[in-house]
Amino acid sequence: MTHREIAPEQAIDFNNENANNSANPTFESVLGARLSRRGLLRGSVGTVGTAMLAGFGVSACGGGSDGPEVETPIVPQLLGFTAVGKSLADSVIVPAGYTASVLYALGDPVLPGTSAYRNDGTDTDFDKRAGDHHDGMEWFGLGADGQRNDNATERGLLAINHEATTDEKLSSFFIHANGGASTLPRPAVEVDKEVALHGIAVIEVTKTAGGWGYAPNSARNFRLTPLSPMELSGPARGNAQLVTKYAPTGTTTRGTLNNCGTGKTPWGTFLTGEENWFGYFTRGAADDAARGDKSVVSLKRYGRNQGAASRHGWETGGLEDQYQRWNISKTGASVDGSDDYRNEMNGMGYIVEIDAYDKTRLAKKRTGLGRFAHESAAFGKVVAGQPLTVYMGDDSRGEYIYKFVSSAVWSAADANAADRLAVGDKYLDSGTLYVAQFSADGSGKWVELSVSNPAIAGYAGFAFTSAADIAIHTRLAADAVGATKMDRPEWNAVNPANGEIYFTLTNNSNRSIDPASGQYLPDAANPRAYTDMKGASKQNGNPNGHLVRLKDTGAGFQWDVYLFGAEAGADKGLVNLSALTDDQDFSSPDGLVFSKATGICWIQTDDGAYTDVTNCMMLAAVPGSVGDGGKKTLNHTKADGSILAVDTYVGKAATPSTLKRFLVGPKGSEITGLAETPDGKAIFVNIQHPGEGTAMANISDPAKYQSQWPANAGYGSGKRPRSATIVITKNDGGKVGT
Repeated sequence: MTHREIAPEQAIDFNNENANNSANPTFESVLGARLSRRGLLRGSVGTVGTAMLAGFGVSACGGGSDGPEVETPIVPQLLGFTAVGKSLADSVIVPAGYTASVLYALGDPVLPGTSAYRNDGTDTDFDKRAGDHHDGMEWFGLGADGQRNDNATERGLLAINHEATTDEKLSSFFIHANGGASTLPRPAVEVDKEVALHGIAVIEVTKTAGGWGYAPNSARNFRLTPLSPMELSGPARGNAQLVTKYAPTGTTTRGTLNNCGTGKTPWGTFLTGEENWFGYFTRGAADDAARGDKSVVSLKRYGRNQGAASRHGWETGGLEDQYQRWNISKTGASVDGSDDYRNEMNGMGYIVEIDAYDKTRLAKKRTGLGRFAHESAAFGKVVAGQPLTVYMGDDSRGEYIYKFVSSAVWSAADANAADRLAVGDKYLDSGTLYVAQFSADGSGKWVELSVSNPAIAGYAGFAFTSAADIAIHTRLAADAVGATKMDRPEWNAVNPANGEIYFTLTNNSNRSIDPASGQYLPDAANPRAYTDMKGASKQNGNPNGHLVRLKDTGAGFQWDVYLFGAEAGADKGLVNLSALTDDQDFSSPDGLVFSKATGICWIQTDDGAYTDVTNCMMLAAVPGSVGDGGKKTLNHTKADGSILAVDTYVGKAATPSTLKRFLVGPKGSEITGLAETPDGKAIFVNIQHPGEGTAMANISDPAKYQSQWPANAGYGSGKRPRSATIVITKNDGGKVGT
């Protein structure tokens, strides 16, 4: 996450990169576009009571992990709360009858003996503290004996991604006293802080009579950062393309980076996706010639052209190895790369498996699940004697949807094995990776990515010779077989009621009915291309995003669009195809989690298109099934006046009892990540980068911060905004959302 479409007052969207210059189809694309002027179409902003709940910065207005599907299908319960209205307030707003409280925020101590967070830019030791940009997370229950207990509801571990940092220009300015350096070279002390802000935290949380809290001195807490040793596992392990000065055998690597979505395995481990990792590396201006091999093709496909600058300039922190690793130019004389970091970036971009219960075990990067801008990893239905299936998306414009099918078939005994990472070896290191190809008739097929597929061999000057090549250069392999370009596939989740797979397609400025360079036509699964007005600014393409769902049939699938993000007042023929009301409208769906306790589908937004009307939000939905709606035809007018039409398939219209807004966050924030206790009576939600629109020039004046949350809610010291995890409970003790 942390990657909105660019708008004048917003931070740079690092995930709005477009490295897919392939000629892959958006299948039979025949659409046009029409202006949708927002100002006259807006409905009134709903208002309800806003009595502040003391101490937590939440207002009263009038809820997973993507593990295996349960054997007995869940019957979703109708939504039982009053919808929250749209809001521009600097607070977290939840429905009447609910309480939200801050649990854990940027800088909070994670390891015993760490000092309290001052929040004035002078704090250090971030490898012992909460990182920044809380993102995906999962719940791991603990019994009274402190051991794994999948049924525990009042004590557990939260494994939390710390994705990125809040930046202006180069530095992560809220964590530096004066905002940090905005020119190169970067001071080492600043780089060290920023590196440690990334990674993973595992913290113990407990419910007591006074509510939920985390245990800063728990021996079970730990942090992983971009400097933590990790294993490489699967088909790329030991491959020459993973050899570096740090890891001459190509079997290990250093750290994890830009962790976004998550997943939970059937055997009780944590999966985290490495998303926007490529922007952290730099390449020299003459590196193509220095390399002179097929690696140049892949580097360009992954967004690292020669001369590309790094996001933060970490490579300028010093001559020491920990800084030089961010320069992936070929600088050494060796043939294999053992004297430089030309291959360092090949060690990033995977699904990483972590045993949250055992901090002594090295995390493992599961290369068999492919290398791209990973979001979450969701398991399909788990059945004894059948292979496991993992669904994933690649979050950049025009990228693809994937699934992995294990070679091993599921044994129920593995669910509670003592060595959980060994179980991961069994199911995640050997299998087949597929990419989705959508058809205009509502069907699709899964195309195998392997060297035995003749379409892959020698594609675009890149010779695929092994399974390791597929694992490391997955995007190129998917290009070769004609995968369908999608509108930024972000989180995905499996509906426990019927096993269908949902993907959020956040937005895409590259869709156009009159495409210029780098743009492409809309298609049936990504059917909109229009202009949305934000004040005087035009936002083109598909600025509001949508959710697509699949019914997997093995070799293929059926699909439809579950919901289209849109304003309630927008044109129902071209934009608001789901006929959303003021209590339901949203933009840029991102986080996505199904509750195993209630069947509710939680939809979270990372929006830049609608933020003049409302802050980002979370909605609760009770979805149906693929095919429960019907076909719609969109007629669009091209620049030359001709009409182009496309058919798409839209889910059954939502009602007030099956879709409504549950939460609105503080100013400048994104709502992301959700975990729940097994009984569904507590959900944990992350508020990412509040106040990201603050200018560095205003770092010394809290009155000019875009947000002061959660300080304005009475949490912690200082007034600088902080990403944080909140916990939400129902006041009557019931299940959240019902």
